[in-house]
Amino acid sequence: MDFLIHHMLRASARRRPDAEALVHGSQRFSYAEVDQKVSGLARGLREAGLQRGDRIGIYLDASVPQALSIFGVSRAGGVYVPISGVLFPEQVGHIARDCQMKGLITTREKLETLRQTIKETPSLDFLILVGESGPVDGPLATYAFDEVCALDVPAGWRDHGIEKDLAAILYTSGSTGKPKGVMLSHAQVMAGSSIVSTYLEINEADRILAVLPFSFDAGMNQLMTAWQQGAALVLINFVFAREVVKTLLAERVTGLAGVPTFWSLLSQPSSGLHKQSLPHLRYITNTGGAMPQPVLATLRELLPLTRVYLMYGLTEAFRSTYLPPTELDRRPTSMGKAIPDTEILVINEEGKPCKPGEVGELVHRGPTVSMGYWGQPELTAKVLRPHPFLPPELGDVERVCYSGDYVKMDEEGFLYFIGRRDTMIKSSGFRISPTEVEEVLFKSGLLKIAAVIGIPDEVLGQTVKAFVVGREGAEPEAEGLREFCAANMPRHMVPKAIEVLDQMPRTSSGKVDYPALRRREGL
Repeated sequence: MDFLIHHMLRASARRRPDAEALVHGSQRFSYAEVDQKVSGLARGLREAGLQRGDRIGIYLDASVPQALSIFGVSRAGGVYVPISGVLFPEQVGHIARDCQMKGLITTREKLETLRQTIKETPSLDFLILVGESGPVDGPLATYAFDEVCALDVPAGWRDHGIEKDLAAILYTSGSTGKPKGVMLSHAQVMAGSSIVSTYLEINEADRILAVLPFSFDAGMNQLMTAWQQGAALVLINFVFAREVVKTLLAERVTGLAGVPTFWSLLSQPSSGLHKQSLPHLRYITNTGGAMPQPVLATLRELLPLTRVYLMYGLTEAFRSTYLPPTELDRRPTSMGKAIPDTEILVINEEGKPCKPGEVGELVHRGPTVSMGYWGQPELTAKVLRPHPFLPPELGDVERVCYSGDYVKMDEEGFLYFIGRRDTMIKSSGFRISPTEVEEVLFKSGLLKIAAVIGIPDEVLGQTVKAFVVGREGAEPEAEGLREFCAANMPRHMVPKAIEVLDQMPRTSSGKVDYPALRRREGL
């Protein structure tokens, strides 16, 4: 029976040892080969000093080592911390220090950008480097990824842990400005895999193309569902949409998940999708924001044999709702209903259930509700609370997730997204902290004050706009500030527009008047 994440891989390897498990370009690995490499990595991690529950960072781009590392850390008894390859060294450093990272799996090239991070992370004991081997300057023990994966598991090897143990920490931006770590147990990750596999009907005949990063909950789920069900996972690093279309055709891909910007890119004539028939593509799913209706219409026209699932979720509770393809014609803007084995409530400001058409906060109950935020018990208590309608002796036992998203429900129980309760910006599937963007703007040395808000965008969901006031003697220009941001933060966080003001609107207490800035934009 599967209790831990890596048990899913072990079961599939025993059931289908020769079946294709992982593909990346010309690299192809069977389940038996993947299981062997994961086992070798687990042994190497323990011999490097990993103790049960230690956090291990995985700072890699989409690759075979990235997928192997997640399961290797799990089998070693550690907690994997996938880090987006687009993050800057300062952000990686925050994550390493925040979770008290014990080891880091990365490339030599990425390591070169992390010298200061390593010095400032006293908990870090060892490195495992992918690719070019050889000694590394510094006090940390260093191991070669390929050599470690080639190790044999000794007789008497024992897995450590139970399903309630912490398995992963996924970092997501927070309203306080720094990324916060969402803690997921083995049971929660596996429940998400089983639930999604159920309504998407994923099975061992599927071939799933992974375009979403594994540091994103929906991306990680694609890896988990594939290997839980014994399907093949196909990895891709792409620049142009036509590369995706070619891979869909060449690899006979049956399943694909994306965010709105990805689907917008794929629907453009330059992708080549208009000229190709994809009879093997059984389903596609959208997450990370509403898919623009023109894009949805184009995809349905170009992929008449493909089922389209619109989904909604949040890292703190994974998937929450999905809209069955049969409902697309009647409710193309709906989030759908609760995923299997999950209850979705809509609660008003008085803490009572909302009536049909009444706007309230989405509250999620089910087996995928996370363990909370790493090292932030007060924030955890705000988001994960007792069930509002169960007796106290029962409600205190089980926590539900207050999403911070406003929704409404129609007479038939289908949900519709209204907006965020807080100031978080959601763009192209990324949650962006205005405070974090403001901090980078200030580092230019040209500004007296900066304020960032989200502006509605039909394709991205929202884009970032910054309002700034220059410091005395400085004359900041919008384009120069944008260039500075582009050099110091990931592309999705760079403000699309920067407006230079003579003075910033303020509240009576002297704080920036964000509502006034939104009104200025007609919001």
